[in-house]
Amino acid sequence: MQSSFLAWMFRMPLIKRWSLMFCVKPENVAEHSHQVAIVAHLLAVIKNKKFSGQINADKLSTIALYHEASETRYGDIVSPTKYANKEIAREFKKIELLAEEECLASLPDDLQEVFRDIIVQDNVSEDYKTIVKAADIIVAYIKALDEINHKNPEFDHVEQRLAVKIEQLKLNMPEVEYFIDTFMAACLATVDKLSRT
Repeated sequence: MQSSFLAWMFRMPLIKRWSLMFCVKPENVAEHSHQVAIVAHLLAVIKNKKFSGQINADKLSTIALYHEASETRYGDIVSPTKYANKEIAREFKKIELLAEEECLASLPDDLQEVFRDIIVQDNVSEDYKTIVKAADIIVAYIKALDEINHKNPEFDHVEQRLAVKIEQLKLNMPEVEYFIDTFMAACLATVDKLSRT
């Protein structure tokens, strides 16, 4: 049996993020997923090393890498549309689940059990899902700061909205506060400044 799973995953670079907004630096779903996987892995390592966590950082980064797998089927829907109201959000969740199940079904039968708890977000445990969501917010926040740093006012409202979410995350996730304090400033540095650190 030939599988189309990899072919679908390899279409991630074709899916544009922030589609309703002007971006100084365009971004696609593959780039975003890679960044979320890195941040999620770091958050898990910080949680385990600094705050007595018991998260499998490798498993978490794999879940994060595939967290947008559904978008290979139906594209990226911007947050203001996706969460316009509870009914619309509920319907989009159904569409995402359908797309995740289609991704899973595109794998050979004997591999599906491995990916069922990675790709189908409803099957991901809450501990892991919470960290992936935090990483997703952090990556979007860094993107907003970077666009603003490049004099793009399109992202002013995004930064304001996400700054509130970051503060909320810090209340229950000390690993997020540690991450922000340790890594955030350098994310906006020029390459000359980075090479001196």
